[in-house]
Amino acid sequence: QVQLVESGGALVQPGGSLRLSCAASGYIVSENFMGWYRQAPGKERELVATITRGGDTKYADAVKGRFSISRDNARRTVFLQMNSLKPEDTGVYYCNVETRSMNYWGKGTLVTVSS
Repeated sequence: QVQLVESGGALVQPGGSLRLSCAASGYIVSENFMGWYRQAPGKERELVATITRGGDTKYADAVKGRFSISRDNARRTVFLQMNSLKPEDTGVYYCNVETRSMNYWGKGTLVTVSS
């Protein structure tokens, strides 16, 4: 059974930085990409960034230039480095693995950007 476990969420002041991690376990077949989504209070879940095994990345316009996604294939871990954080970045951040036939989700980690 595939499990995704996120960590790194915290309360941070505007302009600060955080690094999220997501460790995958279990047997994953035909992965398309790993990624991060977020859900702000009262809003729908939205894409933040994705990365393929080969390192191709994609970012939401709202985070381009501030966030960076990376991965360690040997450790089956994906990271999200978040810099210049804004209050509107507040939300629960979810790790995602998309395969040809399945979509796996972690339980999320809370990021709060507030002074």
